[in-house]
Amino acid sequence: MPPHGTLRLHRRFPSLIMGNRRNLAVWLPPGCDGRRRRHPVVYFQDGQNIFDPHTAFLGNAWNAGRTVAGLIASGEIEPPIMVGIYNAGSDRMDEYAPTPGRFTGWGGEECRSRGRGRRYARFVVEEVKPFIDARYPTKPAPEHAMVVGSSMGGLVSLYIALWHARVFGHAGLLSPSVWWDDMAPVRFVEALRRKPAVRIWLDTGTEEPGWEHARRLRDALVARGWNEPDELHYLEIPGAAHNEAAWGARIGPLMKWLLAARPMGGTRRSEPARRCAPDTRQSGSSPCSRFAPS
Repeated sequence: MPPHGTLRLHRRFPSLIMGNRRNLAVWLPPGCDGRRRRHPVVYFQDGQNIFDPHTAFLGNAWNAGRTVAGLIASGEIEPPIMVGIYNAGSDRMDEYAPTPGRFTGWGGEECRSRGRGRRYARFVVEEVKPFIDARYPTKPAPEHAMVVGSSMGGLVSLYIALWHARVFGHAGLLSPSVWWDDMAPVRFVEALRRKPAVRIWLDTGTEEPGWEHARRLRDALVARGWNEPDELHYLEIPGAAHNEAAWGARIGPLMKWLLAARPMGGTRRSEPARRCAPDTRQSGSSPCSRFAPS
């Protein structure tokens, strides 16, 4: 068994933009010592679900560290740093929705989202990414920066990448909530003035309610100039449901597409690599919150 890397937790990371705090889980690949190389970075939404079943929704984690460590050991991908950005619990739908809209709560009640997705995107771009780039040996350029999410997390990842293509060059959308606000993401793509230089993974399971909506998003992306399979990878998974287990099963193929192994250059003298240092700035703890329906 290959080593599974190192997982570090930055507790109660503060945001002036969002006006709240949340945990950031940072996974470092085996051998990350800040001396020999820099790493691409994958930023996950719903970060409590990515690595640890003790914090994951209903205990179902994606086990991304174990999967990615195996891909690194077999030489299939370039070793990444992975960042799990915890969601904001009861404010999850407000933060992940790119537009105001309505949704049905767990008990069947009608709920509303204020649509703070653009503000959340600024939080990721202006607060989270600079913090990670300053503290860890990253490759900060957009061709090495990726956003990934599932359901509403996948939806906001699409918007983050297309709003901020000079920061993020890749987006992984697992079962994104294309239904949101009467197909708002389809209209958003159709209204783009130009195609941003962003590679997009888009998938859906055929047992998900309304899974066909993903085809409409794919068609909109193709119409706006995304070429398959290099710039756009679209996948329908027969029998897959809308849950953490299904998304965790797809993390391997997703990471292979995002991080296909390529020759690694040395660290530039003008930009010395940073040590993978533990956090000493954040303190306190935050309970794991359940999040709103996807």
